[in-house]
Amino acid sequence: MGITSAIVLFAVLWFVTFLTVIPFRIKTQGDVGEIVPGTQAGAPHEHGLKKKAMITTAIAAVLWLICFYIVTSGVITMRDIDMFNRMGPDATQSHGTDE
Repeated sequence: MGITSAIVLFAVLWFVTFLTVIPFRIKTQGDVGEIVPGTQAGAPHEHGLKKKAMITTAIAAVLWLICFYIVTSGVITMRDIDMFNRMGPDATQSHGTDE
């Protein structure tokens, strides 16, 4: 895995995790009872984005390490994912000749 693909993988994991973490433990203005005029009751009162960004970074780092290990160790290869056999036969497989 190159440095560019590693950074892109981390960015994708970070944003997917962040969008998943955002709705957790949110306090809306309706829950608190302090609705600002011109806003909806479902608007956040306290969003805690800094804390959620730090949690997201920790989760994304763990997920990235797992993905990095899988890719670099060869646990899962492209041939494992090739369901339609487009890559052709494996070079280590025998072709029926005993030479």
